[in-house]
Order: sequence, then structure tokens, then C-alpha cells
Amino acid sequence: MQSAHADTIMTGVVFALSCMVLLQAVSSCPKECSCDAHSKVADCRGKSLYDVPRKLHEDTLELYLQNNRIRGLGSMFFRETPQLQILDLANNSISTLSPSALLGLRGLKILSLANNSIREVDRRLLVSIRNLTLLDLSYNSIGGLPAALADSFHHLTHLSLHHNRLTKLDRVHLEPLGNLKVLRLKGNPWRCDCHLIGLKLWLETFAFKDGVVDGITCIQPHLMQERDLRHIPYELFHSCMITSYSYLFANIHYLDSKHRTLDGHLHPSSRAPAGGDFSPPGEYALPDCEAKQRPRPVNYRHAIATVVITGVVCGIVFLMMLAAAIYGCAYAAINARYQRELKRKATEADREERKSSERDQEKTPPE
Repeated sequence: MQSAHADTIMTGVVFALSCMVLLQAVSSCPKECSCDAHSKVADCRGKSLYDVPRKLHEDTLELYLQNNRIRGLGSMFFRETPQLQILDLANNSISTLSPSALLGLRGLKILSLANNSIREVDRRLLVSIRNLTLLDLSYNSIGGLPAALADSFHHLTHLSLHHNRLTKLDRVHLEPLGNLKVLRLKGNPWRCDCHLIGLKLWLETFAFKDGVVDGITCIQPHLMQERDLRHIPYELFHSCMITSYSYLFANIHYLDSKHRTLDGHLHPSSRAPAGGDFSPPGEYALPDCEAKQRPRPVNYRHAIATVVITGVVCGIVFLMMLAAAIYGCAYAAINARYQRELKRKATEADREERKSSERDQEKTPPE
């Protein structure tokens, strides 16, 4: 009897422990955070965290970690939350990013790393998050972007790079972003020389498609200082055409990209729905030429044809100017000679008239 009673008690204890474990697994949430099981949101803002909290539920869709003290993201930091769609790490002290920090977050759509201490973004960091629609890298110390940016973000509609240390931005980073609608670039020390001719050309096309850009204020050179790149006339870039081929190859690269688009080598671009809010939902309710990608054979044909045509046009213009100068000089010389001849004849006629008057006076008898 006692044995049966003991077995019953033991069974009850095991059942109770199992329920507690199961309940904890279902409602897993770190003590530093507040979690909503219904909306699958984990809010860990302003908790003075030095690291990403563990024991988050694997079905978490939104994770907010703003206003903490996180200094870096190690490898596979978010392996416990593979379903994440929104990740906000703004206002931390992040300076190091492991290339595999975001590995596994294939469904991530919104990523904010604003207001940190990031100096560079490894190209491998972007490989696994190809479905992003919003990327905020503002208020960091980023001096350049990897070429993989264009290969990874064909769905991107909002890109914020304002208040970093960008001095140039190659158009190859932007051309494949066919869905891009909003681009934030202000507050960078832009050097508006031959490096930015390609970007200026791309911005004109972007504006034609109703894209939104906040502004590109030039810091250097002195001639361009405090001027918006979009409003600087092309006449001020003529030195690039004389001293380098950057202007020529910028146009060649642009035409070649259009050619590749028609051939279907690039992902087709579709118009993204309009949206003015750049914040994650639920939270904020002239010297050297720019480096080019290795050109394909078709680029050389375009370059040779363009150089030949340019040479022919310049030759024709030179000959026309030379002919106009010769004609002007000849006309001026003939006109001057004609005027001298008229003056000489007028002088001779006047002289003859005076002589005739004197002879008449001599022949007239005195009264």
C-alpha cells in the first residue's frame, strides 16, 4: 500500500516537473526582456546589456535591442531565433561584426545597426540576408561598402548611409537595386571629383523613377564645397574629360549595364510600393579615376567606338572652326581693302574737283 502511494507521489512530481519544463519551453523569455507570445516580439531595450540575451524563443519574429552596451556580434549570435524578421541594434557600441553573425536569418527583412561604431562591413556578412527591405547603417564610421551589397539586396527599398565617412560611392553598388525607393546619404564627407561622375549619372535616373535622396553635400574640392552634387553643372567636370577617361567609362559602364539588363543577366526590377516611414514598424510609430569592375569584351568595343566617334566629331568641329576663322580673316581683309579703295577714290575725286575749280577761275576774265 505504501509502495503504491509512493509511486503515485513520484508520478505526480514527475508530471509537475514535466509541465514546468514544458511551460518554460513554451514561454521562454530572458529575464532582461519582455516578451509577447502572441505577437512573437522580444523587447530588450535599455537594459544595459553587454551581449545578446540567450534563451529567446525560436519563433521570435521581432527583436529590439536598442540603447544597450553591446560591443560586438560574434559568430551565429542569432542561431536561437532563425525566424527573425526585424532586428534592431541601434544605439549600442558595436564595433566588430563577425562575418557569420547573421548566418541563418534568411527571413530577415529589417535590420538597423544605426548609431554604433562600425568601420567596415564584411561582404560575407550580407550573404545570408538576401531578403532585406530596409537596411539602416547610419551614424557609424563606415568608409566604404563591399561590392556584395548589390548582389545581396535585390529586394531592398530603403537604404540609409547618412552620417558616415563615405567620400565616394561607386554606381555598381546601386544599379542592381531595382526596388530601391529611399536613399539617405547626407552627412558624409563627399569628395566631388571624377570619382562621383558615375554616381551623379545614376542619381539622375533614380530621380526620374521618383526615387528619394536627401542630399549629397560636397566637402572637397574647394570649388565644389557646400554644393549638392545633384545640382552641380556638368561644365565643372570638364577637366575630367581632359585629364582622364573616367567620364567616358562612366557612360560606357552605364550603357553596358542597360545592355545586360535587356539580355536578362540582371534581376528584373519591379516598382516597390511607396512608403515614407524609414523606421522599423512598432519602434519609431577631381584627381584619380574611380576603380571599375573588370570590363567584358563588349566594353572594349563600346570604348573603341566611342573614342573613334569622339575623334571624328572633334576633327569636324576643329575643321569648321578653322574654316570659320579663315573666312573671317579673309572677309575682314577684303572689307578693309575695299574701304581703303573707296577712301582713295574719294580723295582723288576731291583733288580733281579742286583742280577743275582752279582752272575755271583762271579762265574767267576779270571785270
